[in-house]
Amino acid sequence: MRRALPLRWGTASCIIVASLAALALSLWPFWSAGGDDPFGSSALLMLLLPLMMLLVLALTMEGGMDAKALALLAVLSAAIAAVRPLGAGLGGVETVFFLLVLGGRAFGAGFGFALGGVSLLASALLTGGVGPWLGMQMICSSWIAAGAGLLPKRPRGKTEIAMLALYGIAASYLFGAFMNLWFWPSLAGSGLAASGIGFDPTAAVSTNLQHFLVFTLVTSTLSWDTVRAATCALALIALGAPILGLLRRAGARAAFAEAPKALTADA
Repeated sequence: MRRALPLRWGTASCIIVASLAALALSLWPFWSAGGDDPFGSSALLMLLLPLMMLLVLALTMEGGMDAKALALLAVLSAAIAAVRPLGAGLGGVETVFFLLVLGGRAFGAGFGFALGGVSLLASALLTGGVGPWLGMQMICSSWIAAGAGLLPKRPRGKTEIAMLALYGIAASYLFGAFMNLWFWPSLAGSGLAASGIGFDPTAAVSTNLQHFLVFTLVTSTLSWDTVRAATCALALIALGAPILGLLRRAGARAAFAEAPKALTADA
């Protein structure tokens, strides 16, 4: 089946550049000398949102996404935005991660990357969740959906659902860790550093890494992230097969226009 948004080299390059920029911004406490923030991470974090918007625009305007794919993106994004409030804020319950995984799996990494960013933006606008954290939420969601599109293509049936469930669990924990990174450095000087979980601008990289791992374990891994991972895995096990089949049938009927020079990994 042709992909809704094949990964052309230009598209893949945009995704890689944006991802590397987000990683560098998120990980600055671990590689900057003396804990200094030479790039002004708070300001750059606010720029992630327009960066994601421009990236999604580039993905859709490059010519690899036809009108049917755009319509599908709009429908799935609206569905995710409508479903997300059902679980948001309930002790880590997340009702959209499994849809991101299934969307990326059914339509490929390129479409998945666009789906993650657009759907989280739509959800934030719908629920009033726009804030400095939104850019990181968008790019993490894009990674989750795109990663599902890069999983091995061969597994089908129960094996495929099991693979997606395991992937959903791993993605849920990684999402929690990256979201912690956007605000953890702001806790410097709050007294948490002395307790072994806060960011210490004067400490070595290894010390701050240890502090962050303990902070994440105590504040989210054993609670919010575990609930999120369980929710995602159970939803994929219970609903993955019928929804994935529905998405694949929709893609087959849409007969997306073929885009030349697409990367073979996503063809």
